[in-house]
Amino acid sequence: MKTEIKNPSMLLKQNNLVISDEAGDVQQPVGVVKDTKGRIKSGRTWKTLREERHSAIKKVKPLKTSWEKKMDSKKTHKFFKEREQELKEERAQRMKEKRERGELNRKRREENQRKSEVVQVIKNTAKIKRMKKKQLRTIEKRAS
Repeated sequence: MKTEIKNPSMLLKQNNLVISDEAGDVQQPVGVVKDTKGRIKSGRTWKTLREERHSAIKKVKPLKTSWEKKMDSKKTHKFFKEREQELKEERAQRMKEKRERGELNRKRREENQRKSEVVQVIKNTAKIKRMKKKQLRTIEKRAS
């Protein structure tokens, strides 16, 4: 004969697997370990569960450092700052030299290009007055 039990706690009561206190309140089934942790919500199973909040952890202030250590750290800090400044200045100098070389190369190129051009000198200035706009755009006035 099968009896249908809709409430699983009733099944536990029938099999005498439930512990109850004097008031008759049902506590926890015998042999069943209560696991309140469950699956991690984020799904990152490799992360460890923390026992207490970060704010609850007692933080111990370190003892004051000695004067020698302070001066030593100050010295190393100063050394690194000076070295960093030197590197910045070297880089700025290199960039400045590169810029100047580029400018000289550009000027030399323009000068060489002007020297190699074939130029036609306009001796009769009345021709300029008769020229069209497109032709006037190609004319350059140069100092000889």
